[in-house]
Amino acid sequence: MRLRSPIWLALALALAGCSTIPPAAPDGARATLALLETSDLHANVLSYDYYKLAPDASLGLERTATLIRQARAEFPNTLLLDNGDTIQGTALADYQALAAPLRCDQTLAIYKAMNKLGVEGGGLGNHDFNYGLPYLSQVTGARFDVEGVDPAAPRCAGASFPLVLANIYSAKTKQPLFKPFTILDKRISATGADGKPLQATLKVGIIGFTPPGILGWDKRWLEGRVYAEGVREAAQKYLPQMRAQGADIVVAILHGGLDGAPYTPQMENAGLYLAEVPGIDALLLGHAHEAFPNAASTSAPFNLPGVDKVKGTVHGVPTVMASLWGKHLGVIGLRLKREGQRWVVDKAQTRVEARSTLLPAEVATAAAAAGVAGAKRYVEADPGIAALVAAEHASTIRYVQTPLGTTDFPMTSYFADVGDVSAVQAVNEAQAAYLADYVRANLPQYAQLPVLSVSAPFKSGAAGPGDYTDVKLGPIALNNAADLYLYPNTLSGVKVNGAGLKAWLEKAASRFNTIDPAKTVPQELVNANFAGYNFDMLTSPDVSYRIDVTQPQGSRIQGLSYKGKEVQDTQEFLVATNNYRASGGGAFPGVDGSSTVFASPDANRDVLIAYIQRTKALKRASNGAARSWRFASVKTQGPVVFHSAPGKLDLARAAGLDNVTQLQADDGAGKGLALYGIDLSRP
Repeated sequence: MRLRSPIWLALALALAGCSTIPPAAPDGARATLALLETSDLHANVLSYDYYKLAPDASLGLERTATLIRQARAEFPNTLLLDNGDTIQGTALADYQALAAPLRCDQTLAIYKAMNKLGVEGGGLGNHDFNYGLPYLSQVTGARFDVEGVDPAAPRCAGASFPLVLANIYSAKTKQPLFKPFTILDKRISATGADGKPLQATLKVGIIGFTPPGILGWDKRWLEGRVYAEGVREAAQKYLPQMRAQGADIVVAILHGGLDGAPYTPQMENAGLYLAEVPGIDALLLGHAHEAFPNAASTSAPFNLPGVDKVKGTVHGVPTVMASLWGKHLGVIGLRLKREGQRWVVDKAQTRVEARSTLLPAEVATAAAAAGVAGAKRYVEADPGIAALVAAEHASTIRYVQTPLGTTDFPMTSYFADVGDVSAVQAVNEAQAAYLADYVRANLPQYAQLPVLSVSAPFKSGAAGPGDYTDVKLGPIALNNAADLYLYPNTLSGVKVNGAGLKAWLEKAASRFNTIDPAKTVPQELVNANFAGYNFDMLTSPDVSYRIDVTQPQGSRIQGLSYKGKEVQDTQEFLVATNNYRASGGGAFPGVDGSSTVFASPDANRDVLIAYIQRTKALKRASNGAARSWRFASVKTQGPVVFHSAPGKLDLARAAGLDNVTQLQADDGAGKGLALYGIDLSRP
């Protein structure tokens, strides 16, 4: 009868449960585990562009869901992981964070979808911190012991999978903000050395890292609350612990890309160095918004020593990056073999690929010939995802249709790289007016300084023809303001002298390749390795300068003048920008936080919205034609080319760019962009 006591009963039940755990796999057993990666989803749950209020089949987790289903049917064992930059990036995200904040018992739309898809683990990206720590704590269902967050508050609804982050710590407790790693017990199907099928348990360790630069980029939320550790240092600390706790394999989830510069603990894209840390079996990259592997890529990071862009390895470690917005699914087919008491990765048999939602050309052509609705070029969406977030989707559409004003000209970024300022000037005007008003009222010591503003074309085609700002002539609503200013930055004012202003513009001019006038072969104008959102430009009738793309980077700015007079090195200015740039984002010389004279609590987008509401009617003559910069005139022997969406030449002409021509409607690169030419002798 004593056997019926609670202790003995619990022991009996535990022993009974053990009978369902597969025994250790025998020596010689083999298995395949497909690691599936989503990355930089940026809250793109559905195939819908809230800025254009139109469907967009090229993006959305509902499309990736189909690739996930296909991969699960193909591989006997899969593990679905997310890289981060998950909760910010669309009007849907802003609506749930800012306009109609979620209750504690509500789950974020993107996490609803990810929970349904069975995501099993994830990391955190830099943009996941954009709305602050209290919000991040709430929507992830995590408890933070940091200043400004109640650690005893109830755990809210959130991701149903573990989130890991090893290199961000609470300043209060000196402990990691999230669990640095976790070990998943994954039941897998394997094959014994005798060829017979068997079941086994694989202990998969996952560890996450995010760019240390978040401390500056989101300084208003993070300063004094958290601190960062270098990616390599954090890996060296925790990987031995993961092995000691029984991890059979270790998967590193790095929200970062590759960079060949010497390593520092502040490095933003530390993948090249993380792959050298012993003990990593697979590496999931993100942040750079590219697909890896990619044999055809000319991207400099993908052509570094130690990087195999064909096989998908970095220093021999199987590595994948799933681009952005659900456009790709990263797949690492890890081939495993049992050697003694441990599983090892058979790297020679492991396969890596970034699978696109874009259908192969022959499939799309067959679909069109068969009369399939819309001659679809992308995989079908999973209908279950749309039904899951229908209410949030409808509410967001109503929200972004809030009217603000009107415009008598299209405000687009299709030709921002060659001089069209229509999508940038209003942003600069709003920022400059806001800073000037604040200085007059609160900073009299700077009242005599000229106030300028810089902004950039945030959407410049990196993700294809839909990735451009495109505000139509006519009414302006909230969705258009979000199209003009994509990110939830806050406004900052910095003080620079003339030399610093020129250095700022020199850095921005790195957007262009160096053109050799003597070459007869086509030369690419735009440096794709320098992000469009870093192409800061002035758009003021008071300022003029030229960019000489025949000169090396750092020596391109010519004739910089203010109100008709050459800018002197010691002349001082106030420049309105955003908190990302003011705190060092983009590594612009002299702009590292030390020159900031005003850090506003107001978002740049809100400043723009207020400006449009106040102005009521934007006109090209006063709000969209102030070209402060032009290319220096140069006659080239061969064509100078760039890429943009096809069929947009009328917009270039309307912006006064008569030196641009469309050469090919399809540039052949697979993104759907056209090839354009520019005559630099007619700037």
